[in-house]
Amino acid sequence: MTDKVAGRRPQPGRNDDTPSGQSVAGAMKPHSIGGQSAATTSPAEYDEAALRHDLAAAYRMIALMGMDDSIYTHISARLADGPDGQKRFLLNPFGLRFDEVTASTLVTIDELGNVLDDPYGAGVNAAGFTIHSAVHMARHDATCVLHTHTVAGVAISSVKEGLLPLNQWSAQFHGAIAYHDYEGIALDLDERSRIVSDLGAKNVMFLRNHGVLVCGRTIAEAVRLALNLERSCKAQIAALSMGLTPAPLSDNVAAHTAGQYASSYDEIIRSGNDPEWMAMLRLLDGKTPGYAA
Repeated sequence: MTDKVAGRRPQPGRNDDTPSGQSVAGAMKPHSIGGQSAATTSPAEYDEAALRHDLAAAYRMIALMGMDDSIYTHISARLADGPDGQKRFLLNPFGLRFDEVTASTLVTIDELGNVLDDPYGAGVNAAGFTIHSAVHMARHDATCVLHTHTVAGVAISSVKEGLLPLNQWSAQFHGAIAYHDYEGIALDLDERSRIVSDLGAKNVMFLRNHGVLVCGRTIAEAVRLALNLERSCKAQIAALSMGLTPAPLSDNVAAHTAGQYASSYDEIIRSGNDPEWMAMLRLLDGKTPGYAA
């Protein structure tokens, strides 16, 4: 590992606060988890090998945490534009499980999912890139877009109340969650504009009756958001299953906690020091080596 690993330095990272669907498109809360600081650099300044390393690590971490869905769902990363200005992204080869993805097998595609470089030779699930391309093209601060279909995430996406501020974990997402209504399997390109409109400036979105999506200024940040969101969903399901009286946090306390989390996320981006991501990489080195190949 070298200092060029993308997770070790800053990267560029209907808008709907509540499940009721009240639109606040384009607005950003004073504390927007994982997305308040302006991007300090662009993908053009990052070594592609470093992005491949961290993206492969992201796939392995999601698999290790049991958050993958066979060969489906994706984690994508924005590359620097090609010489002719062509937009370029990295995506997993179709048919590989997340725990099989390596840095060298990642496929380079354009914004429409067309293959530009395919070292593994399996192509990609271009239809599955519909959601990701929409977000990447509208949100240039999002270096990484991560989408999952976990049982807990799908469960919370399937109830009108969405994620509730029941504990410290979920409080970090207070006022920072968007919701997008289900329209069927996301194969239609015309759905992209509605996805973008609903996401707005937020970095976490529940795709109703479907799953979750997070954006990160770095790949490491997207993984951290996804892991924290997953355990928030699990904690809510566990708390509400006990048959006791929930004790949600007040709006003031939840907002204060969200601000504390946001400041921490911003400091990681500002400083380039991300000890949690380094710890995750050490875990991967021990549990699922070979991802960097």
